[in-house]
Amino acid sequence: MKIHYLKEVDSTQTYLKNLLQNTTVIPPYAVVSDIQTNGIGSRDNSWTGLEGNLFLSFCISMDALPKDLKLESSSIYFAYLLKETLSEMDSKVWLKWPNDFYINEKKIGGMLTTIVENTLVCGVGLNLKNAPEGFATLDISILKEILLKEYFRKIEKKVLWKQVFSKYELEFYLNKNFSTHIEEKIIQLNKATLEEDGSLSVDGKRIYSLR
Repeated sequence: MKIHYLKEVDSTQTYLKNLLQNTTVIPPYAVVSDIQTNGIGSRDNSWTGLEGNLFLSFCISMDALPKDLKLESSSIYFAYLLKETLSEMDSKVWLKWPNDFYINEKKIGGMLTTIVENTLVCGVGLNLKNAPEGFATLDISILKEILLKEYFRKIEKKVLWKQVFSKYELEFYLNKNFSTHIEEKIIQLNKATLEEDGSLSVDGKRIYSLR
């Protein structure tokens, strides 16, 4: 994974999408910035870009994805790999369905995935050192360079979705006191069943992540 470092950018995801659309980069490719002034969060919300945190976007060719991964569950897959990387460094971070990183009951970051030019683009915001009111920071101290090295090493192994899911399934109970927004509706996660493809079953309906 080639990594392009920036001092400041409006959004790493927008920046990377523009590079892909102008065919100036070849996946796998990542963009990391020290400061992000207009980050993209869930449901088109902004993600506050406080200095010292992780602002990352990376892209992977569709052909390079695990063969059993449904695109609808790619946020869970890549978010869980990052969660696992952090856990191996002694963090107590956990993954709230489908793409939010939490320490105890407070959010510390999230991941979004989109498709551009037959390429999957993942955007990550993670509070490593600073957090706005109502949010928390990561519970360990780590250099971004080390985190990225270990994370991308894990991605390059192309672990199958079923292996990632089997671990996430065991931890899904952590979601029971939380809710999530789906198509402008609030879904109580204690009433949802996690299915093998990463979707939720709620009142007989199958719900996929659109993030």
